Amino acid sequence: MRVKDITRTALMLALIIVLSILENMLPPLPALPPGVHLGLSNIVTMYALFTISKKTAVMLNVLKSVFVFLTRAVIAGILSFMGGMLSIFVIIALNAVIGKRVSYTALSVSGAVFHNVGQLIGIVFILDNPAALGYLPVLIVSGVIMGSVTGTILNVVMPRLKTIETKNEN
Repeated sequence: MRVKDITRTALMLALIIVLSILENMLPPLPALPPGVHLGLSNIVTMYALFTISKKTAVMLNVLKSVFVFLTRAVIAGILSFMGGMLSIFVIIALNAVIGKRVSYTALSVSGAVFHNVGQLIGIVFILDNPAALGYLPVLIVSGVIMGSVTGTILNVVMPRLKTIETKNEN
């Protein structure tokens, strides 16, 4: 990797960590089911996926999972890893199949839903409790809602960040 790429990746990781900390500091919203978060740090991962490389997005997810593991516990780290990896692979697959015709919001919604599915699969195996799958409808609906929010934010932020990068390259 070039120094510029390493620096940009490090800054993205720092932003992911800050967003993750801020999001966990927010009090739970009464309207949200237990365990549901906005997923603000996923905006950074999607940005990396669309502007840098798949490898960088995967690496950021792994490093974020390590951070979660170190700060919130083993199970949280495993769930972060499982949800994040499934999310990234689904977004990559959809982008490969559908291409540029799919919006950031649609990719974000798909990623959020599959992030939740990945975490639920992890819970089912860790707790050895298939009954946890009963929570799937709640996680799908929350994934659609939260994915729409993060996708909308990405739609607003992406053109501005591309403008900044273009100015910095000149």
